[in-house]
Amino acid sequence: MIFSEIYGTYFQVVAEILELASREAVSEKKIREIVEKKAFSESVLSIPAALKDGRWPLLDEDGRALLKNIPSMPMTILEKRWLKALLSDPRIALFGPSVAGLEDVEPLFTSDMFVYFDRYADGDPYDDWRYVEHFRMIMTALKEGRKLRVRFRMRKGKECRMICVPCKLEYSAKDDKFRLLAIAGGGRVTINVARILECRFLAECESGATLPACEKQEVELLLVDERNALERAMLHFSHFEKVTERLDERHYHFLLRYEKEDETEMLVRILSFGPRLRVVAPEEFVERIRERLERQKRLQE
Repeated sequence: MIFSEIYGTYFQVVAEILELASREAVSEKKIREIVEKKAFSESVLSIPAALKDGRWPLLDEDGRALLKNIPSMPMTILEKRWLKALLSDPRIALFGPSVAGLEDVEPLFTSDMFVYFDRYADGDPYDDWRYVEHFRMIMTALKEGRKLRVRFRMRKGKECRMICVPCKLEYSAKDDKFRLLAIAGGGRVTINVARILECRFLAECESGATLPACEKQEVELLLVDERNALERAMLHFSHFEKVTERLDERHYHFLLRYEKEDETEMLVRILSFGPRLRVVAPEEFVERIRERLERQKRLQE
């Protein structure tokens, strides 16, 4: 639990509030400003309230820090083992992270301990040297604003060549694949990294290239906070644009915005919550949920 993205963010935000409160009285308005700027958008529902009502007894009535020393978070052996496990993931290894200081640490878990459901089994070949080379060339092009000449295989096997300006890399948890989003011929293109056969830098640079906007979709959800459903939802949908409204102690309303090409992945994520997360609108999305559940039922009969 303490290693989740939410709790790590909470610690950093509260530490900043305490650092300020050690020098001056901090108002509730200032606390909300810090939380809105540094934490998740939904954190304004929990952090200010916990500091104000004393559940987190860190501030006095005037908004001054009760602690004499600002807290620090040195890494424990358990945290090092968790970090070593993350760095052992072949997807993270693509970015070339340093494991200095963790050489003799045993990972807390390994990838073969996990079983994934409702995810395609033909994920990207993360250990293939050609794939790694192409991935890192794309990363360099993104950092330096370089153009790329790529040759890749299309969905039906036909080869294609193009000069493109890389804009960002995108990972699909449903497909277990990385996709390159780029500009080519003035339009937006999406290329699966695993389908790239050849990749070369061009001399030209084009910094500040903006990816043309993709069609946005919205889905409204109603969540019942049971068995840590709210925390799980914050993690599952952390990279989507969203608006969260607290209805009462156990119910929350979500408005999620996503790109049209991510609709299947969104559907899979929502279904993973079972009855604790219900689609309210639009009706077309509700119908897709219904069709998928009926298809799963037929397969089990």
